[in-house]
Amino acid sequence: MEALRVLNNNVVLARDGKGQEVILTGRGIGFNTRQGQTIDPTLIVRVFVPEDGRDPDHLAQALTFVGEEVLRAVVIALGEAGIEGRESTRPTLAIAVADHVANALERAKQGIAVEYPLRAEVQALYPTEYAQAQRLLAAVNEHVDPKLEPSEATALALHLVNAGFASGDLSFTYTMTGVIQQMLAVVGEQYGLDVSQESMTAARFITHVRYLFVRIQQHRQLKGHESTIGKGIRLHYPEATGTAQRLATIVELRLGQQLSEDEVSYLALHVARMTTEGDGAVA
Repeated sequence: MEALRVLNNNVVLARDGKGQEVILTGRGIGFNTRQGQTIDPTLIVRVFVPEDGRDPDHLAQALTFVGEEVLRAVVIALGEAGIEGRESTRPTLAIAVADHVANALERAKQGIAVEYPLRAEVQALYPTEYAQAQRLLAAVNEHVDPKLEPSEATALALHLVNAGFASGDLSFTYTMTGVIQQMLAVVGEQYGLDVSQESMTAARFITHVRYLFVRIQQHRQLKGHESTIGKGIRLHYPEATGTAQRLATIVELRLGQQLSEDEVSYLALHVARMTTEGDGAVA
């Protein structure tokens, strides 16, 4: 590893053997290290490999604002919870979680309790991430003092959900959560059903919408013009297509992004499945 820039005693921007820029952390790794110098591998504790075009230098600077002990606790906990390994391809996740944990620890020391209003929504819409967050919280609590409250699992789950988006902006995840809730409410109202978020078809719908949000973020919506399959869906499910168009209007109003015809068609397909299959809704 060749040092490119020393951020502080514990964070160094480097170039690995493959020529890519990576972020290295470790106690004292930057001490007396100069640009172009080979880094002692025994000092390297963690390797962060930025992806999705993220600026390694910017991320390395962000890491310098996170306390080494908190970062260490979080990275170890991410590994123990089975979320990240030693070589993280999502340094923004470690930074975001460490920053949240640092603030939560400060609140805990001051005796300030926080109850997150989205707890029920997060548990229902993101069961996988919520379960991961509970494991992560338990692992973090093995390495910090004072211990964090169980309610922090909600915030950690949102950070895990947010890790799938290119922007790294948690506000987008909050917006997505609200939009999904609004979509489910529209479907329930349209069909006079109590849509069960725990059903298989509703879970598939939520997953589809989450990936739709990813495509919107990455500007990679399904074909702009309606495909043969899309036309077939619209012809076969006219009522669901009408509902999907209402859902597309919600997305456009909330995100300022117009959905392609194919995106609307596939939304219609999931609406049809959710409202016609036996496990999709409860009357």
